[in-house]
Amino acid sequence: MAEKEEVVKLIGSWASPFSRRVEIGLKLKGVLYEYMDEDYLVTKSPLLLQLNPIYKKVPVFVHNGKVLPESHLILEYIDQTWTNNPILPRDPYEKAMALFWAKFVDEQVTSIGLRSLVKSEKTDVAIKEAQELITFLEKEITGNEFFGGKAIGFLDMVVGSMIPFCLARAWEGMGIDMIPENKFPELNRWIKNLKEIKIVRECIPNKEKHIEHMMKIVERIKAASKTICTL
Repeated sequence: MAEKEEVVKLIGSWASPFSRRVEIGLKLKGVLYEYMDEDYLVTKSPLLLQLNPIYKKVPVFVHNGKVLPESHLILEYIDQTWTNNPILPRDPYEKAMALFWAKFVDEQVTSIGLRSLVKSEKTDVAIKEAQELITFLEKEITGNEFFGGKAIGFLDMVVGSMIPFCLARAWEGMGIDMIPENKFPELNRWIKNLKEIKIVRECIPNKEKHIEHMMKIVERIKAASKTICTL
């Protein structure tokens, strides 16, 4: 069991879903931590470059001098260090599947639902492809309050930080209703359940400010795509 005097720091960014999910995990565990916000898309601080020289991204977690990047690894470390309020399933198979779906969301859904969508000249086709992926999550949450069962867990933190509280802001800014309630009733029910949790609400970025931020990301993706096409 971790002791109260231990020093915990999180270098993150207010708009990053990867940072938000780690903060939810820390709050769930009741861990006291120092938070340092990085505007790493504009400039990378010397501290960030020192602590995460390989990826140069947030979040970076520091525990008693030990440095750990990557949100999935950080959440697993937090769960094993502070054993109250489990984040990951204890059953090996269920844990493996939670990690599988988390990777699916961060890699597949994000890639198709944002980067490919923004670059596509056929928006309807891109939306259909993204919704086909999201349908898998609709099936996974059906009949459950949370992906973690009766209580919020690892996959709720990953999917929640990425889809309703990040990608959906980009979709709204682009005028796209990607997860309408009539098509994804179970996911929308789950999102409402998430919003009822105090620690989740505390970690959700301001919607208007976040939409503005996400639209800047969209413009960056468009600009990069045009640059590649002209090479």
